[in-house]
Amino acid sequence: MQFYDPHKKNSTITTQVMCAIVFWLFSLAWLFWFQNDMLMIIQHVLSEGKTHYDRTIGALLVTTILYIVQLFVARFLKLYKRTHALTYLPSMLLLAMLCDYSHHGVGGYSGRFWLWMLPVILLLWGVFVWVARQALPFDSEKEEAGLFSRRVWLNMFFMLCQMLAVVGFSNTNAVFHYRCRMESLIMSGNYDEALTVGIRSDESDASLMMLRAFALSKKGQLGEHLFEYPVVGDSKSLLPLWGSSSTVYLIPHDEFYRHLGARPIAVQSATRYFDLLEKDSLATRAVADYRLCGLLIDKDLDQFARLLPCYYTVDSTLPKHYREAVTLYMHQRSHPVISLSHAVADEDWKNLQELERAYPDKAERKGKVAERYKGSYWYYYFYN
Repeated sequence: MQFYDPHKKNSTITTQVMCAIVFWLFSLAWLFWFQNDMLMIIQHVLSEGKTHYDRTIGALLVTTILYIVQLFVARFLKLYKRTHALTYLPSMLLLAMLCDYSHHGVGGYSGRFWLWMLPVILLLWGVFVWVARQALPFDSEKEEAGLFSRRVWLNMFFMLCQMLAVVGFSNTNAVFHYRCRMESLIMSGNYDEALTVGIRSDESDASLMMLRAFALSKKGQLGEHLFEYPVVGDSKSLLPLWGSSSTVYLIPHDEFYRHLGARPIAVQSATRYFDLLEKDSLATRAVADYRLCGLLIDKDLDQFARLLPCYYTVDSTLPKHYREAVTLYMHQRSHPVISLSHAVADEDWKNLQELERAYPDKAERKGKVAERYKGSYWYYYFYN
């Protein structure tokens, strides 16, 4: 004779509900807060810009689909006891694969990695599932009850392992996420917030530098703040020119060129592009700062000194980095073609020289200079 056992039913339901709650909370948080900008990039690239990703709808839709997958897996495997959390692994794998968008080149998924990793994971999962099913008859019901039972916490441990695997397999590259976030903010015209993205990090790449330069130029502050951020690459990296190491996903290239004057045709050099713009009287005011900052990035002080008077009056009203560059140039050339007397810049330069002489060890000197002068053109010129 069979009897209804409420203890058994409640224990099973508690385990399933706890796993479901943990999965929904993790998936929604992961997609809504941590992967939102990257998913926007993915949808834009895959749809060729024809559709737009909504973070709320996207997170709910993806999580719902993944949960439905789990329900089918659970129904097939019938693992409702200590190893119920194993039924979430296919859904967790799909979540990890979705968020494994590569930040290399123009973007894409790590197909080769999953080509061999996926069969290995599924094989190991199959072994665990087989062992779990063999152990089902030995799972004592009377010893397991309540929210804090051994069964629930064992399932929570399995869920934690799978969540950590999702984090580990997903693209968590900080610079790539900075780029995604910045592009999203720039597209919405929020340049102030865009310039705060990754501001405390020393990690950067040429594409991130290009986005920051664009946002600063939009605010008219390129010559004032560019070197306060990590600068990677050369002057060519300031624009998404053909052959440049800088790439963008959301922002059309025409946005950059419209800001500067006109779209280039078969031009691979930023200098050549600027020359053509000015020759045809198409250059906007932004070209001056792009050109001058490009020369500073390349550390070409002589050409910078020759061009600066063409765009600015060489006096105390110069943007900060230009004042620093002129001061550096004057002290490195016996016959400078331009000169500037600026009390603050001159005093800072004098203090920098004293500080460098006080620390003969290169590594220690760099650290001490960074404490006071990181974010200046001088620090970039000598220590980048």
